[in-house]
Amino acid sequence: MTESRGTKRPSSDGKPGPLTSDLAARIKRAQVEADVPGDADIAATNRDMSGLSRGLRLGSEFIAAILVGAGLGYLLDLWLKTSPWLLLVMLLVGFAAGVLNVVRSTAEMNRAAPPPTDAMRVPDDAEDE
Repeated sequence: MTESRGTKRPSSDGKPGPLTSDLAARIKRAQVEADVPGDADIAATNRDMSGLSRGLRLGSEFIAAILVGAGLGYLLDLWLKTSPWLLLVMLLVGFAAGVLNVVRSTAEMNRAAPPPTDAMRVPDDAEDE
C-alpha cells in the first residue's frame, strides 16, 4: 500500500518538465479536436463587437436593473401597503445597480480590447499648436 505510484511531478524551478509540456500538448490537441474556443478566441470576439452591439448590451443591462428594482418596489408596496415609498426607494436602488452593471461591463470590454497603437491615437488639441 505504500508503493510509489511513479508520478513525475514538475520541478519547482519554473521550467516545464515532461509532464507539464505533455499536458499542454494534450490540452491544445483536445481544443483543436473539439473546436473549443480558447482565451485568445474569446478576446478576439469581444474586440470585434461593433459599437451598436456594445451600446445595446450596456443599455439593456441598465434598463433591466431599473425595471427589476421598480418591479420589486411595486410588489413590496402592494404587499406592505406603503405606496409609493418602496417603489421610489427600489427605483433608486435599481438605478444604482444599473450604473454598477454598466461600469463593470465597460471595464470588461476595455480589458478585452487591444491597447491602442500610434496609428489609432487621435492627437490632442495641445499637440496641434
